[in-house]
Amino acid sequence: MTTDTTRPPATMRAQVLLREREVEIQERPVPVPDADQVLVRIESVGVCGSDVHYYRHGRIGDFVVDEPLVLGHESAGVIVAAGAHVDPARIGRRVSIEPQRCCRVCEYCKRGEYNLCPRVEFYATPPVDGCFSQYALIQDDFAHEIPDSVSFDAGALLEPLSVGIAAVRKARVSVGDAVLVAGAGPIGVIVAQVAGAFGAAEVVVTDPVPGRRRTAVELGATLACAPGAPELDGRAFSAFFDATGVSAAVVDGIRRVRAGGSAVIIGMGDDDMLLPVSYITSHEVNLTGVFRYNNTWPTAIGLVASGRVDLDRLATDHYGLDDAEIPLRDEPAPATLKSMVHPQR
Repeated sequence: MTTDTTRPPATMRAQVLLREREVEIQERPVPVPDADQVLVRIESVGVCGSDVHYYRHGRIGDFVVDEPLVLGHESAGVIVAAGAHVDPARIGRRVSIEPQRCCRVCEYCKRGEYNLCPRVEFYATPPVDGCFSQYALIQDDFAHEIPDSVSFDAGALLEPLSVGIAAVRKARVSVGDAVLVAGAGPIGVIVAQVAGAFGAAEVVVTDPVPGRRRTAVELGATLACAPGAPELDGRAFSAFFDATGVSAAVVDGIRRVRAGGSAVIIGMGDDDMLLPVSYITSHEVNLTGVFRYNNTWPTAIGLVASGRVDLDRLATDHYGLDDAEIPLRDEPAPATLKSMVHPQR
């Protein structure tokens, strides 16, 4: 799992978001790792919905692009340099980047919930640069080694897979459960695969796009149908996962959760929603959200390496750095699931 590599150059190319809907390719110095960091030559980066939102709107909630920002936080590559406190044998290793730096001393970090660290620095979240660049730094223990059987595309997509793992863990999905997933985009399809890997006997996915429903079934969903389809009538699910961010989908899904079940809202959707509070309380539905993750990469690597989760199937569109604005600017084709940027091209 060691890849031949050469000493990094003095400069690198990076795509930089200057302001809303304006990017440019810049030549920047290759960063030098601190004592606890490694320098990674970036081979593949997934384009996330958050990247698109920053490009088109210049902000997500309270996170505002006030200065030039490098987007992209789903990445994988090869370690090409190591800090003074890092084992030099790490150089040449293929890795997936967990794109956050936490303080490690707050109450959340000390109990392992470092995703809640109030001082966390997360890639491609203002003002922290991401990975639409040829090289990037990360703390050594957040550069997770991946086996040769895991492609760089799949290594990059371990990040959204980690979101799915965090969501399924929160819902406590176990053997024999029936779960409902709203949305058959990348996150929805990933959640469906993870739920199945965790033992769910029935995984139902809803989406208005027929092609996405077909993909969900091909990747393991037991049923995929349009939202509100008759196939859902009278069904009660152990867990519901919203991967749409749309209020109507959230409300409909919550009402389909059995008493004592769980509803998990994934990511950033509508700022405010009118929820069925009387149903939630009378059925004691456990309602929560997932924004990021902690301690998920070993599980994610295992699921992909074992073939229980297929991430390569999601990587449908590929771009070099010069063309990386296309998936940010243009609406995706119906068959697109995940666009990948390859900074070395």
